[in-house]
Amino acid sequence: MTNKEHYRKFCTTASDLPLWVYDWYLDATCEDSSWDVAIIFRGEQVVATLPYFIKNRASFQYITMPLFVKAMGPYLIPELRTLKKQHLLYKELIEQLPKIDGFKQNFHPLISNWLPFYWKGYQQTTYYTYQFDDLSDLVAIKRNANKSIRRNIKKAEELLTIDYKLSVEEFYEVNTWSFKRQGIPAPYTKAQFLRLDAALEKQQARQIFCARDTDGQIHSAAYLVWDRKTAYYLFSGDHPDLRKSGSGILLLWEAIQYTRNVLQLNCFDFEGSIIERLETLRVQFGAKQVPYFYIWKYHSSLYHLLDKIVGR
Repeated sequence: MTNKEHYRKFCTTASDLPLWVYDWYLDATCEDSSWDVAIIFRGEQVVATLPYFIKNRASFQYITMPLFVKAMGPYLIPELRTLKKQHLLYKELIEQLPKIDGFKQNFHPLISNWLPFYWKGYQQTTYYTYQFDDLSDLVAIKRNANKSIRRNIKKAEELLTIDYKLSVEEFYEVNTWSFKRQGIPAPYTKAQFLRLDAALEKQQARQIFCARDTDGQIHSAAYLVWDRKTAYYLFSGDHPDLRKSGSGILLLWEAIQYTRNVLQLNCFDFEGSIIERLETLRVQFGAKQVPYFYIWKYHSSLYHLLDKIVGR
């Protein structure tokens, strides 16, 4: 069996594997399925993995983040997450990585130790996401939210209704409204989005929410995805002329409640952001700031120069 085949089998049993690195998710997001995985066995048991996506630019090859994948990095089975074992296993995983021109990955927030990568010449920048890690008391979460958040939720509830009837094609159009308003192209095509959605729907791992007024006009839509531990607020979109209705905040609150009451999950991830206005909204909701690492290394000085010119 290849590493990929072993990994596919491992994904069916791993207890807290992040959504982004499931084999079926990588199949849906990586161009031409150009992903592979470093893998460590103890006997016949898989105990550590490091999936990676290889991309080509000019004559260079480098490991980077696939479209729609928020976090990757090494994964160890729970019983081997002591610091000593991390150091040993991470070192083995690094040695299995292919010899290419560069490495750039966002590590999942589960990973708090990147020292073995530092010792091998990798560098690090800290980014943040925002989470609720205990949804057991939704009443308290709403009560502890900023006054303006509660006021917007109440206003929106009086004006709008929420349904789950929006088609994926309709959602994509709503999602692009925000990009059009800013005068920038959507970072993904409809075909790419539909491919991802088909995989998520097959796994029963997504829900679309829509907020409408009494005339049926769409104010906002949101797209929630999840794994066995956490739900992620992955995409959203707002009507450019109706943003003051509070619909976006109402859908965030709906997604939080859905995570707890329907999915029976206890962790909700707002998915970033380090953008100031978005960070402010998450803090106003009462979410906790959670750090994660962006890890990189250049093996080629020419590729490093190209990357400085073209960008990440």
